[in-house]
Amino acid sequence: MANSNEVPLMFQAPVTGRGQIQYIQKPEQSERWVDEWVEAAATKSPEFGHNVKTKEYQISWRLLSNSGQDDDIIRPVIAANGFPYYPGASMKGAFLRSCTSEQKIKYCGFQNNNETKPGILRFHGAYPQDDTWCEQPLIDVVHPQENWQVKNSNSHSAFLQISLYEPTLVFGISSTVKLDDSEWETIWSIWDKAIERGIGSRVSAGYGQPVNHPETKLITVNLKGQGLASQLVDKSGEFRPNMFKAALRGHTLRLFSAVTDENTAEESTKELWGGFAGAKGAIVGDLGITFHAEKLVMDEFKYNKNKMPIYDLKKGNLTILCMKNRSEEYRKQLRILAKAILRFSLLIGGFGKSSRRIDHRIFFPEYFDYEDKPMIGCQWGFTKESEQYYFPVNNIKHIKNIIDGVYKAVNNWLVFKGKSQNYQKNSWRESFHPENVQVWGRFAVDKDDSLAVRWFHGNYKGSQSIKGSKLTGKMGHIGRIYHRMYPRLIKTTDDQLRPKGYVELLTIFPDKRDETTKEFLTFLPTSGFEKLWGV
Repeated sequence: MANSNEVPLMFQAPVTGRGQIQYIQKPEQSERWVDEWVEAAATKSPEFGHNVKTKEYQISWRLLSNSGQDDDIIRPVIAANGFPYYPGASMKGAFLRSCTSEQKIKYCGFQNNNETKPGILRFHGAYPQDDTWCEQPLIDVVHPQENWQVKNSNSHSAFLQISLYEPTLVFGISSTVKLDDSEWETIWSIWDKAIERGIGSRVSAGYGQPVNHPETKLITVNLKGQGLASQLVDKSGEFRPNMFKAALRGHTLRLFSAVTDENTAEESTKELWGGFAGAKGAIVGDLGITFHAEKLVMDEFKYNKNKMPIYDLKKGNLTILCMKNRSEEYRKQLRILAKAILRFSLLIGGFGKSSRRIDHRIFFPEYFDYEDKPMIGCQWGFTKESEQYYFPVNNIKHIKNIIDGVYKAVNNWLVFKGKSQNYQKNSWRESFHPENVQVWGRFAVDKDDSLAVRWFHGNYKGSQSIKGSKLTGKMGHIGRIYHRMYPRLIKTTDDQLRPKGYVELLTIFPDKRDETTKEFLTFLPTSGFEKLWGV
């Protein structure tokens, strides 16, 4: 009798001990699933019929399409001979949403109580251009942390999904009647608009996005940054653009929770960035992101016998997208809010792993003298082309004006949406209300002039220390402090921006019951730092 464990995992029941592959604690299960799939899949891409018109599109990062066949893991639809497939029905739905009323009827058909009429187009979906999809990392790690980072939840866990990495997809459309070239141009222009909003799942986080977004683009900025990269199950590193949405969404929730009640804050955040609303199901948000890395180097940071994946991004284009058909006035207000949240995010911290700390390689290089300590921190900024997104800081007290301006943008959005601006005190750890947060700052002359970086690793005064405390956090316990070296630009008399060192900022969400935090806050006014915001 054959051993049942030799049956490929995709044909085994998704239960404990059998075909479950979503748990990161057992990566060998997902690796086996992928290896079995790739080994059996065809090496030649399926071909559309000779009457089918085709067009290629490059996906800028990952494509996540949910087959719906497994309750516990998201994995692609798989067509005949094992090739991944983007279904024609999904393509038709996306196309339909970008049509005018007349185009919907002509191309996609209609149905009412008395009559059903098919449209003239048939949507054949898409396949990867060739078999290079199976040479890329297919196992994708997802780690939602919003409740852990912003609120007081201690529950967070990573899980696995299967997605295609930067595939080039070939889409097919055919017609039941002969069409001239100009009409085919119209049809593909509709699909160009449709695919701009992304295809598949989690499109607002950068999945399933094409390279170009002429219609949906709200803001595009050029960024540079370096820090710790995410690690896949095979221990390789990956630069993951969904970290931008995670940071922007988290700060959106922090800011909304400081100007309105909890329910309105959560509701407004979901309306902007998407999410789930209980019985209402999934919410498609107004905003999404896509990212294109122009100059990116992946490397490893080594200490003792360990390796950590790191990235060095010299230039990358972050685009914030409008994911819905909105009026020009709505887009204008949305752009103002999105710009304020983006600039605020870069003021307070960075993106991705270790975003609450400064990059020690830049600001505390001697920390690594003995090559026995792990990498800490990141450093992000705008490139020269986008430096107008920096907040100019001629006077240290300008930080208060800057945060007040962000507050105003958030409040104005609530007014525009007709929502409550009645703040109600909440229990969230990182609500950005002046009664719940303090921002301290000073000017640093250069990268060697960080005053606070050493306080995280030793005593700051006598025997007093914040190392490993509730304030700074430790492995498995999130801290309550952000440390940022914000590139300082001053505005000159001729209205030009000139670099001048850094603004060293400490953003603290104090636990007023914690003695270590109380002692540190008593020390700060004597240290050279000045309280700039909060009570």
